[in-house]
Amino acid sequence: MTMHETLVSALAAGYEKIVAWADILDRINVYPVPDGDTGRNLVMTLSSLRHPWNDKESLAREILLTARGNSGNIAARFLAGFLGCEDHLLMLAAVESGRDLAYKAVPDPQPGTMLSFFDAFAESLNRNPPRQNGAWADAVILDLEASVKATTQQLQELREAGVVDSGALGMLVFFDPLLNILAGREARGSEFTEELKSFFNLSRTWKEQKFDGYCLDVVLKLGEEEEDVTRHLMAVGESVVTTPDGNCLKLHLHTLDREKVKQHLAEHGSILTWAEDDLAEQSSHFGRPEKQPVLHVMTDAAGAMTRETARALGITLLNSYVTIGNRCLPEGYLNPSHLYEAMKAEIPVSTSQASIAERHECYNKVLRLHGRVLYLCVGSFFTGNYSTVMGWKAENDPEDRMIVIDTGSASGKLGLAARATAEFSLSAGDPSEVVAFARTALRHAEEFIFLDRLQFLAVGGRMSKTGAFFGDLLRIKPIVSPYPDGVRKMGVARSTKEQVKFAFRRLEQGLRRDRGATLLLEYTDNREWLEREIKPEIERRFPRVRIILQVMSMTSAVHMGPGTWGVAFLPDNPGQAESDA
Repeated sequence: MTMHETLVSALAAGYEKIVAWADILDRINVYPVPDGDTGRNLVMTLSSLRHPWNDKESLAREILLTARGNSGNIAARFLAGFLGCEDHLLMLAAVESGRDLAYKAVPDPQPGTMLSFFDAFAESLNRNPPRQNGAWADAVILDLEASVKATTQQLQELREAGVVDSGALGMLVFFDPLLNILAGREARGSEFTEELKSFFNLSRTWKEQKFDGYCLDVVLKLGEEEEDVTRHLMAVGESVVTTPDGNCLKLHLHTLDREKVKQHLAEHGSILTWAEDDLAEQSSHFGRPEKQPVLHVMTDAAGAMTRETARALGITLLNSYVTIGNRCLPEGYLNPSHLYEAMKAEIPVSTSQASIAERHECYNKVLRLHGRVLYLCVGSFFTGNYSTVMGWKAENDPEDRMIVIDTGSASGKLGLAARATAEFSLSAGDPSEVVAFARTALRHAEEFIFLDRLQFLAVGGRMSKTGAFFGDLLRIKPIVSPYPDGVRKMGVARSTKEQVKFAFRRLEQGLRRDRGATLLLEYTDNREWLEREIKPEIERRFPRVRIILQVMSMTSAVHMGPGTWGVAFLPDNPGQAESDA
């Protein structure tokens, strides 16, 4: 294997480990503001590394233009220099080049951040230059681990929160497998976990903080000198990161007045791309969980479980991937509207599983951080996740600390059961009670999915194009539900009105008016219609039902298409319902 091929493989391995650790990075992201998005930003920024590449300049530019947040933009600058590492002898020079570029992007560099990590990286490589054996990589990784641990004392915000810097930890996660592969060895489970895991939770004394304003990422086509733009932005924003790219400028900043920033930028050039996050909303959802579960729950993102819900309930998610055109992202990080716009425009979309290595890292991480884990795995008919985790367990879980259930479910049915189980685990007294509850919930959860068109099933190879064409011509709208033996056809409708009648007929059969239940009302590009017409009618007929508007699993949506909607429901206290029957 050539050095270039090795580097491509190493970068991909680093990216996959970032995906596996993104929830932890989000959990401890208190600096520069506690908005809980470092993991997300690195996942979105570095996604191009998951696939082979040949032109480092084009790759560096792609990473830069998709960079999100402080962490993503600084990492993008570092990689622009590091991608020149086409030889072991050039590694120190590549790291120094990347570090210098990262420093130039930040007007006010601070110790205790990702920049300190890059300093330690260069210093360690200077003491431990790459050699034929892999001992140098062990020494460098230990130095990097020490630099991450030191960040908690270098910034007041980190010291008060009792955590390490999330960006620096993200780079350790990224470079751990990367350096091992460059040293000619296989990537291994994260050995730093035991040493650092006490810094992966916010201190009990940390006080939640609320921030106003917006986090902006913008690409500006310049009409004048870069320095003039940056100088003007310093007056209207904070955490400014700027990177030139030909006649364009990539900008990241936090501001209270996004319209003022937009006006300033328009005076200096043309805005090519604009992405924003609401800091008030992000910081309001960030903080220490009030309760700890008796048994940690893990499930698959394919079960209609968003990152936000998983974070609120303390659930670990294993992602599948969705590819739109040439862009591939873990499904939990995909903007649903982008998916449906692409599908309507007939841009190719597809799904894929995480690599075996990424899945193994997710299992390894969750078992190192929690005493016992319950993995509610998507049904073995739908993916290979169950066989993969059982193979991993046989070699890595001799004490049987991870309990794995082949749920036979997918989509909202799985997501609803996982949600209910995680909520139950917050108040349960014994792990065995949680496992029993999960099994009962899976027996009682029901789901009906209503497709609008068949053409997307044909695109995904799940039915013939001829059959889809005539089915759509005849206005056939299948009604399906996930079962252990696959997706079963539960009925057919020829109009939305017939779909709604079917839904309420099955709700009348499955729900009791005198007993509570939780219902997921799943949407694709039709949330407004469901919220306006279907949700109020459910509330009228079933006043004791808790209704949650839930975006449909991205994996399901790829195969079923825009216009699809669904209902998944589970009675409260399903064990009692079982004994009553």
